[in-house]
Amino acid sequence: MASKNNRSGPDGGQVRCGIYTRKSKAEGLDSDFSTLDAQRESCEHYIRAHAAQGWEVVPERYDDGGYTGANMDRPALQELLDDVDRGKVDVVVTYKVDRLSRSLLDFARLMERLDAKGVSFVSITQQFDTSTSMGRLILNVLLSFAQFEREMIAERTRDKVLAARRRGKWTGGHPVLGYGLDAARRGLAVIEVEANLVRFVFDLYLQSRSIDVVAEKLNTLGYTQKRRTTKAGKTRGGGRWNRNAVYGVLRNPLYVGKVRGKDGALFPGEHESIVDLATFEAAAESLDGRTTGTERRSRTIDYLLAGLIRCGPCGTPMWPSKARGRGGREYRYYRCRRHQGKAAACPTKLLPAEGVEQVVVAQVAQVAQVARREEIRRRVIDRLAAGERAVPELGATRDRLQAQIVERNAEAKRLLAALGSDGGGGRLVTTRLGELEVEMDRLRADLDAAEERLRGVEEAARRAERVAALLESFDDVWDVLVQQERCELVRLVIRDVVVDRQSAGLCIGFHDLGTPAMPSSPVRSPS
Repeated sequence: MASKNNRSGPDGGQVRCGIYTRKSKAEGLDSDFSTLDAQRESCEHYIRAHAAQGWEVVPERYDDGGYTGANMDRPALQELLDDVDRGKVDVVVTYKVDRLSRSLLDFARLMERLDAKGVSFVSITQQFDTSTSMGRLILNVLLSFAQFEREMIAERTRDKVLAARRRGKWTGGHPVLGYGLDAARRGLAVIEVEANLVRFVFDLYLQSRSIDVVAEKLNTLGYTQKRRTTKAGKTRGGGRWNRNAVYGVLRNPLYVGKVRGKDGALFPGEHESIVDLATFEAAAESLDGRTTGTERRSRTIDYLLAGLIRCGPCGTPMWPSKARGRGGREYRYYRCRRHQGKAAACPTKLLPAEGVEQVVVAQVAQVAQVARREEIRRRVIDRLAAGERAVPELGATRDRLQAQIVERNAEAKRLLAALGSDGGGGRLVTTRLGELEVEMDRLRADLDAAEERLRGVEEAARRAERVAALLESFDDVWDVLVQQERCELVRLVIRDVVVDRQSAGLCIGFHDLGTPAMPSSPVRSPS
């Protein structure tokens, strides 16, 4: 019964009744007579039975089909509450209490809102009066059981999902990058175009070991995150790559054909893998070596000349520095280590990083043009040929020294065995062992030197080849390189940058890579 059965409406006789219906599932709502229709018909019969008391049904329908009662995010319910606030409804009628809400807390809030407007609540199949303490007690008991039922359903659903994952099944949700839904198998199917992008993400990370570099490279190349279209035809996703998106790809076990259980355990999945296990584990090992998936990158990567630029008067390195101006804008500088805010400490004051870097990049571009005119590729090939001619000789020297060390070791073992079995000649054996030890020390030193020279030749060849390739295509590649790659290119070409305040310029020192003569005169720096 209603909390105020004998009350009259605002006109002295009519009591306006708003019928609220709800169904959790959307199935069957398009039939000729749905569950919502059945609930409304029962409520209308109940209201007609109280017609003598002035009860009448308002024409508006408040039907929520396909909405859970666990929360209040329901359009028809919000419309009903708005009409209550506007004074259009005197009694809210439902078929059962749990049609209005399955949450005890939400229902209590609803009752407070209805009471504030003098509106009664009626459940036609559960007789109670919300205006009495006993009625409220019965109501709370009913709501407690409704909430208990909802929690039991949720628990059974979680157990069912976990059991499905143990069997390797896809349990729903939006497919990740690289996969789409296979309606026939109710599982995941590989989308080859997206799968190639996933593999590219892993390759980029294993090359750079930096999540920032991967995200920046993907954005530079124009790649976006996965897009999907909702049932309403709206497009979701497709945004720029960021740290979290890259980290999510690198850590997702779906890509090696596994699914994750509730406790984090992994189970073999029914879907096809995209990345091989060795690649996935190598990325995971690298990520585990860091603090978290959202580690901050060093701020020096934002400074192209960090570690290269030095103060001429002091001879000390110049540090990256930042300052914040009006409006919160940040300005980058290079600061001499001896200049700590005291003008007398060093004549080299703050240098605007952007201006200095532009000068250096312009010089590198000029060197690239000169290098192309002088056929740098031919010079590099000659350098590689010279290095390749040296490699066999150095390799033979290394092998010869290793063989000599093995021979000396074998002789020392024989002498030690003889010394242990026969005490005669002990003095001679001991002397020879000492000589062998000296010889082996010398041979090991020669071997280390030979291996160092061999590594140097190979490294010089690789360095020259890489610089030649980058310089030949400098104008084309510079704009698409990410910051870390730009820093690497500058360091391959430039040895150091010295700030000379007396000549108001920069002295740029270039590596000797078999290229034509590099400019060595001071370059005027921006003021």
